[in-house]
Amino acid sequence: MSKNNRTLLIIEDDRGLQSQLRWHFDDYDTVFAENRQDAIAALRLHESVVIIQDLGLPPDQDGVDEGFKCIQDIIRMSPTSKIIVMTGKTDHENAIRAIAMGAYDYYEKPVDPQTLDLIVQRAFNIYELEEENRRLIRLQQTPLEGLVTHDPTMLKICRMLEKVSPTNVTCTLLGESGTGKEVMARSIHQLSPRRQKRFIAINCAAVPENLIESELFGYEKGSFTGAAKQTLGKVETAHEGTLFLDEIGDMPLNLQSKLLRFLQERVIERVGGREEIPVDVRVICATNKDLQQMVDDGSFREDLFYRISEVTIRIPPLRQRQGDNVLLARHFMLKFAKEHKQKIKGFTPDAVEAIESYSWPGNIREMENKIKRAVIMADGKHITRDDLDLVIDGNDLSFNLRQVRQEAEKHAILRAVAMTDNNISAAAKLLGITRPTFYDLIKKHDIPLGNHNGCATLEP
Repeated sequence: MSKNNRTLLIIEDDRGLQSQLRWHFDDYDTVFAENRQDAIAALRLHESVVIIQDLGLPPDQDGVDEGFKCIQDIIRMSPTSKIIVMTGKTDHENAIRAIAMGAYDYYEKPVDPQTLDLIVQRAFNIYELEEENRRLIRLQQTPLEGLVTHDPTMLKICRMLEKVSPTNVTCTLLGESGTGKEVMARSIHQLSPRRQKRFIAINCAAVPENLIESELFGYEKGSFTGAAKQTLGKVETAHEGTLFLDEIGDMPLNLQSKLLRFLQERVIERVGGREEIPVDVRVICATNKDLQQMVDDGSFREDLFYRISEVTIRIPPLRQRQGDNVLLARHFMLKFAKEHKQKIKGFTPDAVEAIESYSWPGNIREMENKIKRAVIMADGKHITRDDLDLVIDGNDLSFNLRQVRQEAEKHAILRAVAMTDNNISAAAKLLGITRPTFYDLIKKHDIPLGNHNGCATLEP
């Protein structure tokens, strides 16, 4: 069997047997420990998924049975790992006890290489099957394709999307340019009963004012110069699907009344036509403008404002999302490295620092462009600070020491989670703390561990 980066942890205090097992399992990355303390340290460092443990470890200074205590510690730290206990021929009862505690299998000494080989190979195979099953379950629970986040506020937004998606209410997404409003609109569509029908998007700011009515509602043949044939508009094209009106704050006032009539009556009239055409469509709107202020200024109809705001979702800018900078940067790095066939492995420490420090005024769209450029410009296998071409403003300092400490602690946790690709054990190791301490900090800072439809989750 090839190594395939498989690490086998062997907990055995007999040096002679260690030597025999090291020679026999030379196709694996073998790691040895002689007692419970060394075994736990090795497990934290190497995260072995298969462990061979001698059940007859010598007791500690207080006379506590190290063998069973070691099993308990391993199962608590890494519940999906496979523990194979080795016992003497007369120790069948304790072997059964170890299985009852959560060990995967047992083997009686003396060592028969072929039999032990089969047990170890099967343990690795079963672990891989279970891991694949867990991965598939996670995929089934993540329908918000394209949404990558660890931020608590964004996780709450995920839950909101999950609730509103099966309904027909008109949603309005508010947020700065580049925060991912269209990604969320598409997510709502994919979670809705209309997912098999079309998702039609129109940017109200990108269409000239004299053309936007015909673009939305279509036109009849001969209704104006150049109208050579009957043409359906975006609304009619989206029949039984979802219509996404991006930058609705830029819609001209004279067209706002027609849009309001459509939302109330669910019928349209093509430009140059007289026939009322019923349309069944889910409408989602988005804007980077303050619609309430526009209502107060008279540049946006108040009745339309309330009609499109049955549910309003405010999307925070990237600079306010905790732990998302490096997470998104890695996501784009992997994406563009694959697209451009570049052998980029990651970021240098100064690049990670720059990604975290930069304010990202252009939000996710700016990050996407910067990472794409960096992937193309990188000379080595790691993206550097210079490749990113970011200008960092170092004047943003806070002098509230307690707040700085708390924010730095939470920020460090979220960064560690992002940099270790959601692995709790690896994140704790990166922070230099134990797994229980890591859980205490997660609880202290109210950082959610659950999976919420496409939002990133922490893996044990």
